[in-house]
Amino acid sequence: MTALRSLRLKKNADRRLKAGHLWLYSNEIDIQATPIKEIEPGAQVVVEAANGKAMGVAYVNPHSLICARMVSRDPAQGLDRSLLVHRLNQALALRQGLFDQPFYRLVHGEGDLLPGLVIDRFGDVLVVQLNTAGMQAVLPELLDALDKVMSPSAVVLRNDTSGRRQEGLEAGVEVVKGELPDQVLLEENGVKFAAPVLDGQKTGWFFDHRANRAWLNGLVAGKRVLDLFSYVGGWGVQAAANGAREVLCVDSSGPALERVTENAALNGLHEQVTVGEGDAFEVLAALKAEGEEFDVVILDPPAFIRKRKDIPSGERAYGKLNREAMRLLGRDGLLLSASCSMHLAPERLVDVVRGAVRHQDRQGQILFQGHQGADHPIHPAIPETAYLKALGVRVFRD
Repeated sequence: MTALRSLRLKKNADRRLKAGHLWLYSNEIDIQATPIKEIEPGAQVVVEAANGKAMGVAYVNPHSLICARMVSRDPAQGLDRSLLVHRLNQALALRQGLFDQPFYRLVHGEGDLLPGLVIDRFGDVLVVQLNTAGMQAVLPELLDALDKVMSPSAVVLRNDTSGRRQEGLEAGVEVVKGELPDQVLLEENGVKFAAPVLDGQKTGWFFDHRANRAWLNGLVAGKRVLDLFSYVGGWGVQAAANGAREVLCVDSSGPALERVTENAALNGLHEQVTVGEGDAFEVLAALKAEGEEFDVVILDPPAFIRKRKDIPSGERAYGKLNREAMRLLGRDGLLLSASCSMHLAPERLVDVVRGAVRHQDRQGQILFQGHQGADHPIHPAIPETAYLKALGVRVFRD
């Protein structure tokens, strides 16, 4: 490995790294000893404690609050093709032990010790997100490593994330290897879907709720189901496939709802699944005014809390959403309430649901507490990697 320049930490700023964390913040750097502004975004450095002891290798972006992310604890091992092959093999071995079909998140950033990198697998098609300058800098080596480990038929770069903008990187979507089939298919919990990998949200699909959907699937037979923020029907179509007598999928995106209809037809469920386009809060109010009632309501909204400063307003939004949804439940209904907001603590979601239950003068029983699937591993030293929460709540009148 070519000799790397050093990045010196302030006194005691190495404590989190010693505890296993991978991030360094700009206020932890001794800029007198190692002026970080002189380092090119994406460049790799040897991280040193205040006493000069080498602690490993990180890549740097001096323009970001998280100014460096550790990629190796070995000062002689940088993020190169060899390390990428090793980490990809580790990640693949985990998923192959978890799933009997090749549909999953293959790499989950820090959770797989590859900060800034997300890869979702749809059979022989890989969808890659490079969210940091450091990962962008090793793109050629990454593509080579993927060929060695996976030999994918097609690779899509979904470089259109907010994280890239924060890192000062250009946005874009590109097929960098092979050609995509007419439909990129996946199967989850025995149900088939087509994933819009070029123009859908994120990578085109959300594998993180797989286990939570599986739990709900066992309780929907014969039920009337409302799926809010349905996207392409991950919850709703699976509910129909598991015996729900009627499913209404609601989303603000017309193209997403077209995908719901296609995915329902893909499974022979077009008669059970209908769609409605509109703002979730407005649709909830309209359904209540029309006297509609459901046995099951699914709430899987986008993140209402993107930054810490958004916590108060975000919690209010979650509270309103849960209150309005409960108004549509029958006397003994089931609410699936989820949040992908990292800054909403699990206990706060419980508080939100409790408050909504009492606001409707009902009783609530938490039957299920779910989180992100095992293909989205949580780094034990980085609480930020635990983001997904789901509650299954029986809402009834005593």
